[in-house]
Amino acid sequence: MRFIVRILLIIIILTFHISCVKSNKVNVDDFKKGSFKTVLDDRETVSLAYRNDTLQIESYNEVKDTFYITWLDQFEYVLLKKNPKTMLDSTPFHVKITSIKNDSYTFRAHYKGSNFKQKGTAFKLE
Repeated sequence: MRFIVRILLIIIILTFHISCVKSNKVNVDDFKKGSFKTVLDDRETVSLAYRNDTLQIESYNEVKDTFYITWLDQFEYVLLKKNPKTMLDSTPFHVKITSIKNDSYTFRAHYKGSNFKQKGTAFKLE
């Protein structure tokens, strides 16, 4: 009888513990808005950005640019410069999220129709 009581007590404690543990599951939607620090794989190129539903304002080397942002799906979005000055500025920039962690995601990016590719990590700032 004592054995059964102990087993039931252990099951109750384990069930309570499992139900109280915070889920560490990351939601991709958490990366659709907010402030970000982006570091390219070369580790020398760093930019800061703020993003809302429709715009991304990015600062790099003390120059600010504004982009329209369009989400194609949960893991892919396109940036298009709001006020392009060159042909390259008029070209859509596709970003594909390749993995996510608690406060960051890695990505691959390219200009539409170009062989130019970038890889990096975007860190969400509080």
